[in-house]
Amino acid sequence: MDVSSAPDRTTIVATPKAPSAACPACGNLSTRVHSRYQRVLADLPWQGHAVALRIRARRFRCPEPACSRRIFTERLPAAAPRQRRTGRLAVIQRCIGLGMGGEPGSRLAARLAMPVSGDTLLRLIRAATLDPPPPPRIVGLDDWAWRRGRRYGTLVVDLERNRPIELLPDRQADTVAAWLKAHPGIALVARDRAGAYADGTRAGAPEAVQVADRWHLLRNLGDALQRILDRHPQDLRAAAKAAVAAPSAANETLPPPPSPARPVSPQRQAALARHAARQALFEEIAALHAQGWSQSRIAQATGLDRKTLRRWLRLGRPPTWQQPRHGSAVERHADHLRRRWDEGCRNATQLWREIQALGYAGRPGTVRDWLRRRRLRATSSAASMARWKTPSGRRAAWLVVADAEKLDATERRFAEALLAGPVALVEVIELAREFRRMVRERQPERLDGWLGAAASTALRGFADSLRRDLAAVRAALTEPWSTSPVEGQISRLKMIKRQMYGRAGFDLLRQRVLLAA
Repeated sequence: MDVSSAPDRTTIVATPKAPSAACPACGNLSTRVHSRYQRVLADLPWQGHAVALRIRARRFRCPEPACSRRIFTERLPAAAPRQRRTGRLAVIQRCIGLGMGGEPGSRLAARLAMPVSGDTLLRLIRAATLDPPPPPRIVGLDDWAWRRGRRYGTLVVDLERNRPIELLPDRQADTVAAWLKAHPGIALVARDRAGAYADGTRAGAPEAVQVADRWHLLRNLGDALQRILDRHPQDLRAAAKAAVAAPSAANETLPPPPSPARPVSPQRQAALARHAARQALFEEIAALHAQGWSQSRIAQATGLDRKTLRRWLRLGRPPTWQQPRHGSAVERHADHLRRRWDEGCRNATQLWREIQALGYAGRPGTVRDWLRRRRLRATSSAASMARWKTPSGRRAAWLVVADAEKLDATERRFAEALLAGPVALVEVIELAREFRRMVRERQPERLDGWLGAAASTALRGFADSLRRDLAAVRAALTEPWSTSPVEGQISRLKMIKRQMYGRAGFDLLRQRVLLAA
């Protein structure tokens, strides 16, 4: 063996010493050397240098006259035939590719003195063999988006081991049923409320217990409640006015000086223009609907989706989208700031130093802004409360069922004002609260009574959907399993998919998701 070193590479020259080699076709040993050739293999690095093995390999003549291989090359223990790297280097490079992807993995491998191209890393991943997982007994199913609204796949997770075991190219019932039939012994399937998964499970594993996911049950309830509240915009506005009127009347002070009118920003102007365009389109739709046109014909004439058209007509207006405001990092120290405010401290720099010692990493200007807002609230409480926006239907649906300790005073008054509204709306809100409590506290004995009570209210559509999936809904209130681990694995899948910059074909994505599990 001979070792030579260069600035970027160490070369090891070796010659096999075995007196004979076995023919790969017939297995007979041969000592008759036909010729020699040089084989170069990349190997693990040494002292920060890439290593190359130059092996003076031999060709042998097969001693068996009837063998189809007249001449064969001797097999090396370090690498498979026609490979240009040793097996141990291939394993390390494949692990880098699984963790980093193609081009990022190539850059990391070069820094580790194991240079390889990004395409080669992807080939190593595709060529890897997946070991069959242990037979699953409890699995979770959920969909993931190749392209949201266009194309979806299905991820199957072994819930007992919390690891993905299969990636399916679509979310069709036949595909799910075929996979379940190929894996007998599955006793429980946790899934969302999608009908395809329910049908596929019934066809592929009829003996398995189906469990509807509890988060999806509450999300379906929120969607149903939102649609109902969207049909009561006057009641939402009245409740919002009542929520801000009570503290305004109790803390009435001298009226604040009128603030100068602010110019309308370009963003606001664009928003108003978009709303005006939607309003004009709705008036056109309403006129055609009044003339007796069908929804399909109106959708074709206006270019609007049929579901959107149906929702607009049901609401009686085009929808509005209002995002809730999110607090800044200084709000985590609001209790300390309010206490110091009540003690008479108004110095923003002093308050910033105090909360900085408590872990605040922001700038003094943020504390000054907080104090400025505090002064405005102190001097014009009624004016600031009047600026509280009417919640959207989705926000209101959460406010009326959320725990009271998670709401501020105005939001609690808003929920109480809605409960003092029309009897039909109050009944729906009470049923929604009861269903949320029933799901969170796992009370299956109350389900039948709740379904009977909801049948005569605006929630009857939601109740009917529960009846069609009653066994899975009842199992959700008794079984501990859910699709939460599947959602976590889908987040990991999305990270891998985005990391691949458009190279995420199904075969490659499946290998990376399952091999690295």
